[in-house]
Amino acid sequence: QVQLVESGGSLVQAGGSLRLSCVTSSRNFRAVGWFRQAPGKEREFVSALWGWNSGRPRYADSVQGRFTLSVDSAKNTMYLQMNSLKPEDTAVYYCAAGSTLILSSIRNSASYNYWGQGTQVTVSS
Repeated sequence: QVQLVESGGSLVQAGGSLRLSCVTSSRNFRAVGWFRQAPGKEREFVSALWGWNSGRPRYADSVQGRFTLSVDSAKNTMYLQMNSLKPEDTAVYYCAAGSTLILSSIRNSASYNYWGQGTQVTVSS
């Protein structure tokens, strides 16, 4: 059974950095990525990669230039490096993997069938 476990969330001041990790039990996915959800808001796309370490990651406009998605094949782990954090980045962050989605749906949370349990990121002013 596929499992994803994320960690690394914390409280950080605006302008600071944080690195999230997600350990997976498999690399046999069409896409892997990160989503986030703030209280009272819908889950939104943050970043995703088509295939395991196979190309250039996609990013939401709101995090482009600040966040970087990477993978470590030897450790079955994906990362989200977050720099220049803003209060608007405050949310629960989830790693996700999809085995059945198509490329055009890579930014849609409903397209992913495996999810971690989330890690809280809080950015203070």
